[in-house]
Amino acid sequence: MKTDTITLWRPFGAAELALVRESGMRSFPPRLPDQPIFYPVLSEDYAIRIARDWNLPQSGAGFVTRFEVRSDFLAKYQAQEAGGRALRENWIPAEELEAFNAAIVGPIEVVKEFR
Repeated sequence: MKTDTITLWRPFGAAELALVRESGMRSFPPRLPDQPIFYPVLSEDYAIRIARDWNLPQSGAGFVTRFEVRSDFLAKYQAQEAGGRALRENWIPAEELEAFNAAIVGPIEVVKEFR
């Protein structure tokens, strides 16, 4: 039986990508103490904007990943608007990231790269 999933994207710099690669492209690293929320985004366009316009200048590289998360898990998180309807994110509390990672179906894939 096929699991119902939702496609999400996550933009980040080289350091975080290295940690995702260490996981075998199966999970995201724990948040830092000053990062109370993990925020995957709901559109590839929004992820590209963050990776290109924020991560690239900040860290010298920007990456966009795509991954699938079980729909039943995401149902408890209402999408948040971060500056408009096209800029939507799920806000996952840092203490729930392990459960979020367990709800990922399949690998995390790098789909865009900016250098």
